[in-house]
Amino acid sequence: MDNFSHSVAGLAVGELIHRRLGTEPDAGHHRTRRRLLLLTCWLASNFPDLDLFLTRLLPAPLGYLLHHRGHTHTILYALPQALLLALVLWLCWPAARRLLRASARARAGWALALVVGFSLHLAMDYLNSYGIHPFHPFDSRWYFGDMVFIVEPWFWIVFGVPLAMTIAPRWLRAALLGLLVGVPLYFTVQAYLAWTSWMVLAACAAALGLLQHRAGANNPNGTDRTDRTKGTAGLTAGVLLALLFVGVQAGASQQARRIVERALHATDPASRVLDVSLSSFPTNPLCWTFSSVESNDGAGTYRVRRGLVSTVSALLPVDGCPAGMADPTAQPTDTPAVAYVDQQIGDLSLLRKLRVEDCHFEAWLRFARVPMVSDGIAMDLRFSASPRGNFTALRLQDFAGKTCSNAIPGWDFPRTDLLAPN
Repeated sequence: MDNFSHSVAGLAVGELIHRRLGTEPDAGHHRTRRRLLLLTCWLASNFPDLDLFLTRLLPAPLGYLLHHRGHTHTILYALPQALLLALVLWLCWPAARRLLRASARARAGWALALVVGFSLHLAMDYLNSYGIHPFHPFDSRWYFGDMVFIVEPWFWIVFGVPLAMTIAPRWLRAALLGLLVGVPLYFTVQAYLAWTSWMVLAACAAALGLLQHRAGANNPNGTDRTDRTKGTAGLTAGVLLALLFVGVQAGASQQARRIVERALHATDPASRVLDVSLSSFPTNPLCWTFSSVESNDGAGTYRVRRGLVSTVSALLPVDGCPAGMADPTAQPTDTPAVAYVDQQIGDLSLLRKLRVEDCHFEAWLRFARVPMVSDGIAMDLRFSASPRGNFTALRLQDFAGKTCSNAIPGWDFPRTDLLAPN
């Protein structure tokens, strides 16, 4: 997920934990506890992305592909990260040390903020098609959620609006609320977000803001001007709406996969569908992009298709999806639910030969879910529509004669089904 989503989720949950703990007897300790829990949960919700510094261990693009969402995005290595973050905060914040020595309630809340913060990061990163491998080294497979677009305004609203309502300065509160609602509106005008989606977001923002405001009016807390209320109604509702959204997206993702698989079988019954990678349009369970992998071992080939799919074509045909997210070259099929953007045929023998003979390509295959080699360039076609170009592109000639690296992590190959004959 984008780091703004990670941040508002961490801050909102940190605020919720603080309010659920009750009030510290000492007003100064209470203020410090709020700041500590918000800062801890915010940092923990972003901390694993420090693995970007590890991308320098390998030449581009391998460093980013193999070390981002790497070891820091595993359950095992979350523990030393949490201990490191806790140690830094303990050493650098004398007021927090005094609070933690004095209050068992604060210690419990701090530990919970650390655990929840890191868990939030892994869970949210799992939701999209990029994937993580959370159980390494015991299970080094990639896990792909295929549910949520990597930049998702729904999380901005459901976490950010109740959080903004806890801010005391009115100008700052208004500025943050304007940003949270205005940025999705801009994306809607640019045709990246459907108008229906924006209206749903605006309605949720109004409801959550009102709910948190009323909770504050009914639960005044005079211990700290910056801690405006004890109320948690809006914050709790935001968390529940986030979970509801993930559930809806999970069901829609399964429906989209079934529709694509039926369309692929109808197009070519001889091919075997190995995988369908899916990415939702922002805040839109009806519209999806997909990349599929089909194998035909008898012919020694595999096919990759990219396209668009609507989960409820009777309500919204695929050509009615937001134009800013759709590929203008999409070609309709016999069904209004699916449109193909392009297809490429790959050579299975070439893929297997390069894996054995080229250690750099073999390393690249530890990331590639939708691999294709054409004109000496290997690309994962999941990211062909990326605004910055396909960042997975590996020009094989650039690595010819270069020494194999020892810094290759042991992730499993996403496409073992292509790499070994049946």
